[in-house]
Amino acid sequence: MKRYALVTGASRGIGRAIAIELAKDGCSILLNYKSNHAAAEEAKRLIEEAGGEAELMPFDVSQPDAINAALDKWFAAHPDDYIDVLVNNAGIVDDEIMLIMEPEQWHRVIDVNLNGFFYCTRRVIEGMVENHHGRVVNIASISGQAGNVGQVNYAAAKSAIIGATKTLAKELATKHITVNAVSPGAIETDMVRASEEYMPERMRNINNIPMRRLGKPEEVAYLVSFLCSNWADYISGQVIGINGAAL
Repeated sequence: MKRYALVTGASRGIGRAIAIELAKDGCSILLNYKSNHAAAEEAKRLIEEAGGEAELMPFDVSQPDAINAALDKWFAAHPDDYIDVLVNNAGIVDDEIMLIMEPEQWHRVIDVNLNGFFYCTRRVIEGMVENHHGRVVNIASISGQAGNVGQVNYAAAKSAIIGATKTLAKELATKHITVNAVSPGAIETDMVRASEEYMPERMRNINNIPMRRLGKPEEVAYLVSFLCSNWADYISGQVIGINGAAL
Protein backbone atom coordinates (compact mmCIF):
# COMPACT_ATOMS: atom_id res chain seq x y z
CA MET A 1 0.00 0.00 0.00
CA LYS A 2 1.23 3.45 -0.89
CA ARG A 3 2.15 5.57 2.12
CA TYR A 4 0.67 9.06 2.13
CA ALA A 5 2.03 11.99 4.13
CA LEU A 6 0.22 15.28 4.68
CA VAL A 7 2.60 18.15 5.42
CA THR A 8 0.93 21.44 6.29
CA GLY A 9 2.60 24.71 5.36
CA ALA A 10 4.80 22.82 2.93
CA SER A 11 5.38 25.40 0.21
CA ARG A 12 8.44 26.99 1.82
CA GLY A 13 11.05 26.71 4.54
CA ILE A 14 10.97 23.85 7.01
CA GLY A 15 7.74 22.44 5.58
CA ARG A 16 9.18 22.21 2.08
CA ALA A 17 12.33 20.51 3.34
CA ILE A 18 10.24 17.99 5.29
CA ALA A 19 8.04 17.24 2.29
CA ILE A 20 11.07 16.63 0.08
CA GLU A 21 12.72 14.35 2.64
CA LEU A 22 9.57 12.29 3.24
CA ALA A 23 9.18 11.92 -0.51
CA LYS A 24 12.72 10.54 -0.65
CA ASP A 25 11.62 8.04 2.01
CA GLY A 26 8.92 6.81 -0.34
CA CYS A 27 5.91 8.76 0.88
CA SER A 28 3.46 10.25 -1.55
CA ILE A 29 3.16 13.85 -0.41
CA LEU A 30 -0.03 15.82 0.12
CA LEU A 31 1.46 19.28 -0.04
CA ASN A 32 -0.63 21.77 1.88
CA TYR A 33 -0.38 25.53 1.56
CA LYS A 34 -2.71 28.47 2.02
CA SER A 35 -2.28 30.85 -0.92
CA ASN A 36 1.26 30.92 -2.37
CA HIS A 37 0.55 28.75 -5.39
CA ALA A 38 3.83 29.55 -7.13
CA ALA A 39 5.87 28.42 -4.12
CA ALA A 40 3.76 25.27 -3.80
CA GLU A 41 4.28 24.42 -7.47
CA GLU A 42 8.02 24.90 -6.99
CA ALA A 43 8.00 22.56 -3.98
CA LYS A 44 6.09 19.98 -6.01
CA ARG A 45 8.62 20.29 -8.83
CA LEU A 46 11.52 19.74 -6.42
CA ILE A 47 9.85 16.64 -5.00
CA GLU A 48 9.28 15.21 -8.45
CA GLU A 49 12.86 16.01 -9.51
CA ALA A 50 14.02 14.02 -6.48
CA GLY A 51 12.04 11.04 -7.76
CA GLY A 52 9.02 11.46 -5.50
CA GLU A 53 5.40 12.30 -6.10
CA ALA A 54 3.20 15.03 -4.67
CA GLU A 55 -0.21 16.57 -5.09
CA LEU A 56 -1.18 20.06 -4.03
CA MET A 57 -3.78 20.40 -1.28
CA PRO A 58 -4.52 24.08 -0.69
CA PHE A 59 -6.48 25.05 2.41
CA ASP A 60 -6.23 27.36 5.40
CA VAL A 61 -5.48 25.23 8.48
CA SER A 62 -7.41 27.66 10.68
CA GLN A 63 -10.64 26.93 8.76
CA PRO A 64 -12.13 23.52 9.65
CA ASP A 65 -14.68 23.61 6.84
CA ALA A 66 -11.90 24.13 4.30
CA ILE A 67 -9.89 21.28 5.79
CA ASN A 68 -12.84 18.90 5.71
CA ALA A 69 -13.75 19.85 2.15
CA ALA A 70 -10.20 19.18 0.91
CA LEU A 71 -9.89 15.89 2.77
CA ASP A 72 -13.40 14.74 1.80
CA LYS A 73 -12.42 15.22 -1.84
CA TRP A 74 -9.16 13.33 -1.38
CA PHE A 75 -10.72 10.41 0.50
CA ALA A 76 -13.43 10.13 -2.14
CA ALA A 77 -10.73 9.74 -4.78
CA HIS A 78 -8.74 7.29 -2.60
CA PRO A 79 -11.34 5.04 -0.95
CA ASP A 80 -8.83 2.33 -0.09
CA ASP A 81 -6.11 4.65 1.27
CA TYR A 82 -5.47 6.66 4.39
CA ILE A 83 -2.96 9.28 5.49
CA ASP A 84 -0.29 7.47 7.51
CA VAL A 85 1.92 10.50 8.26
CA LEU A 86 0.82 13.94 9.41
CA VAL A 87 3.30 16.74 9.93
CA ASN A 88 1.69 19.79 11.53
CA ASN A 89 4.09 22.44 10.34
CA ALA A 90 1.91 25.36 9.25
CA GLY A 91 2.59 28.40 11.39
CA ILE A 92 2.81 32.17 11.43
CA VAL A 93 4.25 34.89 13.62
CA ASP A 94 2.78 38.30 14.38
CA ASP A 95 5.17 39.71 16.95
CA GLU A 96 4.54 42.43 19.48
CA ILE A 97 5.02 42.85 23.20
CA MET A 98 1.87 41.92 25.08
CA LEU A 99 1.32 45.43 26.45
CA ILE A 100 0.41 46.70 22.98
CA MET A 101 -0.52 43.46 21.21
CA GLU A 102 -3.90 43.71 19.55
CA PRO A 103 -6.48 40.95 20.16
CA GLU A 104 -6.42 40.22 16.43
CA GLN A 105 -2.69 39.43 16.63
CA TRP A 106 -3.31 37.02 19.48
CA HIS A 107 -6.21 35.22 17.84
CA ARG A 108 -4.62 35.01 14.39
CA VAL A 109 -1.49 33.29 15.69
CA ILE A 110 -3.44 30.96 17.99
CA ASP A 111 -5.87 30.10 15.17
CA VAL A 112 -3.14 29.01 12.76
CA ASN A 113 -0.52 27.53 15.08
CA LEU A 114 -2.74 25.82 17.66
CA ASN A 115 -6.28 25.50 16.32
CA GLY A 116 -4.89 24.40 12.96
CA PHE A 117 -3.12 21.53 14.70
CA PHE A 118 -6.40 20.49 16.32
CA TYR A 119 -8.53 20.68 13.19
CA CYS A 120 -6.07 18.78 10.97
CA THR A 121 -5.06 16.16 13.49
CA ARG A 122 -8.57 15.30 14.65
CA ARG A 123 -9.58 14.53 11.08
CA VAL A 124 -6.47 12.69 9.91
CA ILE A 125 -6.04 10.38 12.90
CA GLU A 126 -9.40 8.76 12.15
CA GLY A 127 -7.75 6.78 9.35
CA MET A 128 -4.70 6.01 11.46
CA VAL A 129 -6.87 4.56 14.22
CA GLU A 130 -8.85 2.44 11.76
CA ASN A 131 -5.61 1.08 10.27
CA HIS A 132 -3.74 0.75 13.57
CA HIS A 133 -0.71 2.66 12.37
CA GLY A 134 0.42 6.24 11.97
CA ARG A 135 2.91 8.98 12.67
CA VAL A 136 2.09 12.48 13.86
CA VAL A 137 4.91 15.02 14.12
CA ASN A 138 4.16 18.49 15.41
CA ILE A 139 6.57 21.34 14.77
CA ALA A 140 6.93 23.24 18.04
CA SER A 141 9.54 25.91 18.77
CA ILE A 142 12.23 26.90 21.22
CA SER A 143 9.96 29.87 21.96
CA GLY A 144 7.40 27.46 23.39
CA GLN A 145 10.01 26.04 25.74
CA ALA A 146 11.99 29.10 26.82
CA GLY A 147 9.73 32.02 25.91
CA ASN A 148 10.72 34.97 23.75
CA VAL A 149 10.07 38.69 24.11
CA GLY A 150 7.44 39.86 21.64
CA GLN A 151 6.07 36.37 21.04
CA VAL A 152 3.60 35.76 23.84
CA ASN A 153 1.03 34.61 21.25
CA TYR A 154 3.43 32.35 19.37
CA ALA A 155 5.05 30.97 22.54
CA ALA A 156 1.63 30.24 24.04
CA ALA A 157 0.58 28.33 20.93
CA LYS A 158 3.79 26.31 20.75
CA SER A 159 3.74 25.53 24.47
CA ALA A 160 0.21 24.22 24.02
CA ILE A 161 1.37 22.09 21.09
CA ILE A 162 3.93 20.47 23.38
CA GLY A 163 1.29 19.63 25.99
CA ALA A 164 -1.08 18.34 23.34
CA THR A 165 1.66 16.17 21.86
CA LYS A 166 2.34 14.44 25.16
CA THR A 167 -1.36 13.86 25.83
CA LEU A 168 -2.27 12.66 22.35
CA ALA A 169 0.66 10.23 22.41
CA LYS A 170 -0.86 8.56 25.45
CA GLU A 171 -4.33 8.48 23.88
CA LEU A 172 -3.08 6.80 20.69
CA ALA A 173 -0.33 4.55 22.06
CA THR A 174 -2.38 1.33 21.93
CA LYS A 175 -3.24 2.03 18.28
CA HIS A 176 0.41 1.92 17.18
CA ILE A 177 0.38 5.63 16.41
CA THR A 178 3.29 7.73 17.60
CA VAL A 179 2.99 11.43 18.32
CA ASN A 180 6.09 13.57 18.78
CA ALA A 181 7.13 17.20 18.63
CA VAL A 182 10.22 18.66 17.02
CA SER A 183 11.27 21.97 18.53
CA PRO A 184 13.55 24.04 16.30
CA GLY A 185 15.64 26.96 17.44
CA ALA A 186 16.84 29.60 14.99
CA ILE A 187 16.56 28.08 11.52
CA GLU A 188 17.31 29.85 8.24
CA THR A 189 13.71 30.57 7.18
CA ASP A 190 11.49 33.49 6.25
CA MET A 191 9.71 33.17 9.60
CA VAL A 192 12.92 33.71 11.56
CA ARG A 193 13.74 36.73 9.44
CA ALA A 194 10.25 38.11 10.10
CA SER A 195 10.90 37.93 13.85
CA GLU A 196 14.32 39.58 13.88
CA GLU A 197 13.10 42.67 15.75
CA TYR A 198 12.21 40.60 18.80
CA MET A 199 14.70 37.82 18.36
CA PRO A 200 16.82 37.59 21.52
CA GLU A 201 20.44 38.60 21.24
CA ARG A 202 21.58 35.03 21.81
CA MET A 203 19.82 34.09 18.56
CA ARG A 204 20.54 37.24 16.52
CA ASN A 205 24.24 36.84 17.15
CA ILE A 206 25.37 33.40 16.03
CA ASN A 207 28.35 33.73 18.35
CA ASN A 208 25.86 33.28 21.19
CA ILE A 209 24.62 29.98 19.74
CA PRO A 210 26.98 27.26 21.01
CA MET A 211 27.31 25.77 17.52
CA ARG A 212 27.96 29.25 16.08
CA ARG A 213 25.43 29.04 13.25
CA LEU A 214 21.76 28.94 12.38
CA GLY A 215 20.17 25.62 11.63
CA LYS A 216 19.14 24.50 8.17
CA PRO A 217 15.61 23.42 7.23
CA GLU A 218 17.04 20.14 5.93
CA GLU A 219 18.40 19.33 9.39
CA VAL A 220 14.91 19.59 10.84
CA ALA A 221 13.63 17.44 7.97
CA TYR A 222 16.12 14.66 8.73
CA LEU A 223 14.82 14.45 12.30
CA VAL A 224 11.19 14.38 11.16
CA SER A 225 12.08 11.67 8.64
CA PHE A 226 13.52 9.52 11.40
CA LEU A 227 10.48 9.98 13.64
CA CYS A 228 8.25 8.87 10.77
CA SER A 229 10.31 5.76 10.07
CA ASN A 230 10.03 2.25 11.48
CA TRP A 231 13.16 2.94 13.51
CA ALA A 232 11.10 5.22 15.76
CA ASP A 233 8.36 2.73 16.68
CA TYR A 234 9.01 3.10 20.42
CA ILE A 235 9.46 6.86 20.46
CA SER A 236 6.30 8.76 21.32
CA GLY A 237 5.27 11.70 23.45
CA GLN A 238 8.69 13.27 23.09
CA VAL A 239 9.81 16.85 22.43
CA ILE A 240 13.11 16.85 20.59
CA GLY A 241 15.00 20.12 20.33
CA ILE A 242 17.11 21.01 17.32
CA ASN A 243 18.76 24.27 18.28
CA GLY A 244 22.55 23.99 18.21
CA ALA A 245 22.66 23.59 22.01
CA ALA A 246 20.92 26.96 22.52
CA LEU A 247 18.59 25.35 25.06
